[in-house]
Amino acid sequence: MISVKNINKHFGDNHVLKDVSFEFESGKTNLIIGESGSGKTTLLKVMIGLHESNSGEVDYDDRNFTGMNFNQRKMLRKEIGMLFQGGALFDYMNVEENIIFPLKMFAEQSEEENLERANFCLKRVNLENTNLLLPSELSGGMKKRVAIARAIAMNPKYLLCDEPNSGLDPKTAILIDNLIQEITQEYNITTIVNSHDMNSVMEIGDKIAFIYQGEVWWTGNKDELIRSENQELKDFVFASKLFKRLRQTS
Repeated sequence: MISVKNINKHFGDNHVLKDVSFEFESGKTNLIIGESGSGKTTLLKVMIGLHESNSGEVDYDDRNFTGMNFNQRKMLRKEIGMLFQGGALFDYMNVEENIIFPLKMFAEQSEEENLERANFCLKRVNLENTNLLLPSELSGGMKKRVAIARAIAMNPKYLLCDEPNSGLDPKTAILIDNLIQEITQEYNITTIVNSHDMNSVMEIGDKIAFIYQGEVWWTGNKDELIRSENQELKDFVFASKLFKRLRQTS
């Protein structure tokens, strides 16, 4: 479980996160939803230390990440997989080298063991025998699957995903959603997904936090989301044509 408690983050006069508190549960896909600029990505960056909060606390299974020093955070980050928006693969590395990269940094094991782990992760995301391909030779969906393979290479307890379906066609987006959910349940990972894609929310949203103008405005599951009378949430959910039709027929 990961919990954030009363997180505040300012950039100058811009108060981006305002007393944000939420618990992300193990073995579930926990979704953070909201409009662009609502603070979703900033919250993820605070949670992994790319931004420092002005106040508040982030806990990983009762371990206070906020209060850790550099070396303590480095040790904890070995347990965190991160899937960045766009995949963030290294263009000059092939698929195998991209997946092995975090293993070389943190795992302290032999090249043979690293290769064995890379092949296992590639098999798990259905990309066997793509080891020597460069990112430029991959489709968008393949790049995302390689990025997921890299994110799980260290067998993480926590998986943080920032807009994993960004730029993908609907069919490929569903495949990525299902893969993230399968891995979460299979390994009992605490998974957090930032998204504004309502199709993803309805596919895999076990537990959902809606952030509006930097505040947690609503929490619940995907069934409760459709029935909610929270006006700002309704405006966000039913902004797409698909969900407008859903509201009209329900």
